[in-house]
Amino acid sequence: MKIVQSVVVSAVFAIAALTSVTGIAQAQANQSKSGNTKVDTSKDITDGEIRKVDKEAGKLTIKHGEIRNLEMPPMTMVYQVKEKAMLDKVQAGDKIKFKVINENGKMVVTEIHPGK
Repeated sequence: MKIVQSVVVSAVFAIAALTSVTGIAQAQANQSKSGNTKVDTSKDITDGEIRKVDKEAGKLTIKHGEIRNLEMPPMTMVYQVKEKAMLDKVQAGDKIKFKVINENGKMVVTEIHPGK
Protein backbone atom coordinates (compact mmCIF):
# COMPACT_ATOMS: atom_id res chain seq x y z
CA MET A 1 0.00 0.00 0.00
CA LYS A 2 2.82 2.39 0.86
CA ILE A 3 4.50 1.75 -2.51
CA VAL A 4 1.26 2.49 -4.38
CA GLN A 5 0.86 5.73 -2.43
CA SER A 6 4.45 6.74 -3.26
CA VAL A 7 3.91 6.01 -6.95
CA VAL A 8 0.70 8.07 -7.00
CA VAL A 9 2.36 11.01 -5.26
CA SER A 10 5.32 10.85 -7.66
CA ALA A 11 2.97 10.77 -10.65
CA VAL A 12 1.08 13.82 -9.39
CA PHE A 13 4.32 15.79 -9.02
CA ALA A 14 5.51 14.71 -12.47
CA ILE A 15 2.23 15.82 -14.08
CA ALA A 16 2.37 19.16 -12.24
CA ALA A 17 5.95 19.75 -13.40
CA LEU A 18 5.10 18.90 -17.01
CA THR A 19 2.08 21.20 -16.92
CA SER A 20 4.26 24.09 -15.67
CA VAL A 21 6.92 23.52 -18.31
CA THR A 22 4.27 23.29 -21.05
CA GLY A 23 2.70 26.57 -19.89
CA ILE A 24 6.05 28.36 -19.89
CA ALA A 25 6.92 27.03 -23.34
CA GLN A 26 3.53 28.14 -24.69
CA ALA A 27 3.96 31.65 -23.25
CA GLN A 28 7.41 31.92 -24.81
CA ALA A 29 6.08 30.70 -28.17
CA ASN A 30 3.29 33.29 -28.05
CA GLN A 31 5.83 36.05 -27.35
CA SER A 32 8.01 34.90 -30.26
CA LYS A 33 5.04 34.93 -32.65
CA SER A 34 4.09 38.44 -31.63
CA GLY A 35 7.68 39.62 -32.05
CA ASN A 36 7.78 40.59 -28.37
CA THR A 37 10.89 39.04 -26.90
CA LYS A 38 10.71 41.00 -23.64
CA VAL A 39 9.15 39.28 -20.66
CA ASP A 40 6.71 41.52 -18.80
CA THR A 41 7.91 41.59 -15.19
CA SER A 42 6.12 44.82 -14.29
CA LYS A 43 3.84 42.95 -11.92
CA ASP A 44 6.93 41.76 -10.02
CA ILE A 45 8.22 45.29 -9.28
CA THR A 46 6.70 47.18 -6.35
CA ASP A 47 7.04 50.78 -5.16
CA GLY A 48 8.16 51.23 -1.60
CA GLU A 49 9.88 53.38 0.98
CA ILE A 50 12.69 52.18 3.21
CA ARG A 51 11.75 52.62 6.86
CA LYS A 52 14.70 50.84 8.48
CA VAL A 53 17.96 49.18 7.41
CA ASP A 54 19.34 46.41 9.63
CA LYS A 55 22.74 45.58 8.13
CA GLU A 56 23.68 43.14 10.87
CA ALA A 57 20.57 40.99 10.36
CA GLY A 58 20.46 41.52 6.58
CA LYS A 59 16.94 42.94 6.72
CA LEU A 60 14.95 45.91 5.46
CA THR A 61 11.72 47.34 6.78
CA ILE A 62 9.74 48.55 3.76
CA LYS A 63 6.44 50.40 3.52
CA HIS A 64 5.09 49.28 0.16
CA GLY A 65 2.20 49.18 -2.23
CA GLU A 66 0.50 46.00 -3.38
CA ILE A 67 2.89 43.18 -4.29
CA ARG A 68 0.89 41.72 -7.17
CA ASN A 69 3.04 38.66 -7.89
CA LEU A 70 2.55 37.53 -4.27
CA GLU A 71 -1.03 38.84 -3.94
CA MET A 72 0.05 40.88 -0.90
CA PRO A 73 -1.80 44.07 0.05
CA PRO A 74 -0.01 47.35 0.85
CA MET A 75 1.67 47.27 4.27
CA THR A 76 4.90 47.84 6.18
CA MET A 77 6.91 44.67 6.63
CA VAL A 78 10.42 43.43 7.42
CA TYR A 79 12.13 41.56 4.56
CA GLN A 80 15.31 39.53 4.31
CA VAL A 81 17.60 40.62 1.47
CA LYS A 82 19.20 38.14 -0.91
CA GLU A 83 22.62 39.80 -0.56
CA LYS A 84 23.70 41.99 2.37
CA ALA A 85 25.62 44.25 -0.03
CA MET A 86 22.22 45.54 -1.21
CA LEU A 87 21.86 47.27 2.16
CA ASP A 88 24.84 49.54 1.47
CA LYS A 89 22.91 51.22 -1.36
CA VAL A 90 19.86 52.34 0.65
CA GLN A 91 18.95 54.25 3.79
CA ALA A 92 15.79 55.03 5.72
CA GLY A 93 13.55 57.40 3.79
CA ASP A 94 14.66 56.26 0.31
CA LYS A 95 11.93 55.73 -2.27
CA ILE A 96 12.57 52.45 -4.09
CA LYS A 97 11.27 49.98 -6.60
CA PHE A 98 11.92 46.43 -5.52
CA LYS A 99 11.26 42.79 -6.27
CA VAL A 100 10.45 40.27 -3.57
CA ILE A 101 9.97 36.52 -3.84
CA ASN A 102 8.65 33.84 -1.53
CA GLU A 103 11.61 31.57 -0.94
CA ASN A 104 10.52 28.54 1.09
CA GLY A 105 8.11 30.62 3.15
CA LYS A 106 10.49 33.58 3.62
CA MET A 107 9.92 36.85 1.82
CA VAL A 108 13.26 37.80 0.23
CA VAL A 109 14.09 41.05 -1.59
CA THR A 110 16.05 40.10 -4.71
CA GLU A 111 16.31 43.51 -6.44
CA ILE A 112 16.30 47.15 -5.33
CA HIS A 113 16.26 50.15 -7.67
CA PRO A 114 15.93 53.88 -6.94
CA GLY A 115 12.31 54.97 -7.01
CA LYS A 116 10.67 58.24 -8.02
